Amino acid sequence: MNLSVESLTAERVMSRILVAVKSDESPLMAWELMRRAGVRHLPVVEGQHVLGILSREQLAASWSGGPQEQSNRHVGELLAGERRPRVQPDDLLTRVAAVMTDAGCDAVPVVSDRGLVGMITARDVVSAVAGRTRQVKERGEVVTGMFHLEPVIPVRS
Repeated sequence: MNLSVESLTAERVMSRILVAVKSDESPLMAWELMRRAGVRHLPVVEGQHVLGILSREQLAASWSGGPQEQSNRHVGELLAGERRPRVQPDDLLTRVAAVMTDAGCDAVPVVSDRGLVGMITARDVVSAVAGRTRQVKERGEVVTGMFHLEPVIPVRS
């Protein structure tokens, strides 16, 4: 089945397996999650509620001080004053692109009545325009992975 770009929905192009960070985690933890997962965007969540998307660029721009200073801050604070656009699974790709353009962002969360169900990045939009979409089997396929790392500080002998 070959769909036109105009008929594609957010659900068809969104990333379904996400690495997310809790709003009370530190920027240091967020950076480590991004590095280990090889991603440039992290949804910031409180339970099933998504507060926004934190980009690697936002994280780098807010960096000040060393590891100790970063450990005492929360990523939720980095989203203060930021626009928090979001889309729904049945929104057309043209609407998703308009939301991203209007907000000046390159990633948006996809939310439903169940909360966060996916994320769409500029790369996902470009892939869809190039005709490379994911095969959607059924709605139950959505899995949001939540990873939590605890830093281990070596003991000096």
